[in-house]
Amino acid sequence: MTRVAMWSGPRNVSTALMRSFGSRADTLVVDEPLYAYYLSTTGIDHPGREDVLASQPRRWADVAAALTGPLPAGVSVYYQKHMAHHLLPEVGRDWLAGLAHAYLIRDPAHVVASYAKVRGAPTLADLGYAQQVELFRTRGGPVVDAADLLRDPAGVLSRLCAALGIAFDPAMLGWAPGRRDTDGVWAPHWYAGVEASTKFGSYTPPSGPVPDRLAPLVDEARPYYDELYAHRV
Repeated sequence: MTRVAMWSGPRNVSTALMRSFGSRADTLVVDEPLYAYYLSTTGIDHPGREDVLASQPRRWADVAAALTGPLPAGVSVYYQKHMAHHLLPEVGRDWLAGLAHAYLIRDPAHVVASYAKVRGAPTLADLGYAQQVELFRTRGGPVVDAADLLRDPAGVLSRLCAALGIAFDPAMLGWAPGRRDTDGVWAPHWYAGVEASTKFGSYTPPSGPVPDRLAPLVDEARPYYDELYAHRV
């Protein structure tokens, strides 16, 4: 049994990567299990907030127990799609020892330019880079850069699986369109693109520059990204 904790930041291809792992016959996926805890603790207002709070445990310890607890028969890979910024400082870290950690990263200039379109004033804590680096330094694990993944899905996924100690499955390269029972209740607000997809999209450079007011945020995030990027598969 391999429990994969994939730590991503926002405005990435994290849901497509969850689709990819969900296409494996041996894999169970879970979608952002710490989201309700994060919203409850921070008080942040996101689309569908009340639905999210009603759909998941609000105590991080309950989430941790579920992520490390018994699984249905026939499951040999438990893929956990996490947003790194959901890992608040108050969350205990001991339970993380039972997981195989991996990291999905994207150039911060691209992230910030995209994020600024949906939230006007993101902070470093919103982007998850510092949390990813904390986990990488203490837990290790493979790093995937989103641009690499889109340019060469088969190669990057093969190397990722090898690093996680699981066999690559060609089924990971495609999936049926539509929603999944395992998608979070927030899917109607965010998942239209992935619901229409059947595979990873082609890499296209992002359009639009980073707003001048957010350029310092890119500079702040860059060293964290660069540290992780140096270890990408």
